[in-house]
Amino acid sequence: MRNLPNLLTISRILLSILLLFVLIDSKDLGLREAHLYAFFIFIIASITDFFDGYIARKYQLISVFGEVFDPLADKMLILSAFIGLLITQTASPWAVFLILSREFFITGLRVVVASTKQSVKASIWGKYKTVLQIIAVAFLLLNLKGADIMLWIATIITLYSGLDYALRYYKSMK
Repeated sequence: MRNLPNLLTISRILLSILLLFVLIDSKDLGLREAHLYAFFIFIIASITDFFDGYIARKYQLISVFGEVFDPLADKMLILSAFIGLLITQTASPWAVFLILSREFFITGLRVVVASTKQSVKASIWGKYKTVLQIIAVAFLLLNLKGADIMLWIATIITLYSGLDYALRYYKSMK
């Protein structure tokens, strides 16, 4: 049980690789309904994101590995999903660019915050962002009506959550 959150994080990293592989190499594999397989892989990986944090907090199994690799695994999952959706021409390049730019910017900002031995807690907007990104990717993978709208809603909230985090960091430095 002690390593379960870390194992879930590692599984999310591996599932991210599998997700991208299914999305971009499905034709070479002769795999039909690749987006459906990708959807299930993505949902399973997203569920590991919830449970690794929940288990780590509930049972006080927080580790340095988890603190470093959990957010990286999250970024890998979103990165693989959106790159795959770009390659399959399923998602707007502008929305994907904005989402991924925010993710890299905030990751860099977190490194800066950590180097100053300070902490900027995640806000509720980060949770909204994550949920909306998951919903948007799911809609796109399933080719559901309103997928593009969902993607742009996720993009707007993603940008807002990044701005919120950056402003809270700026205020903490004063």
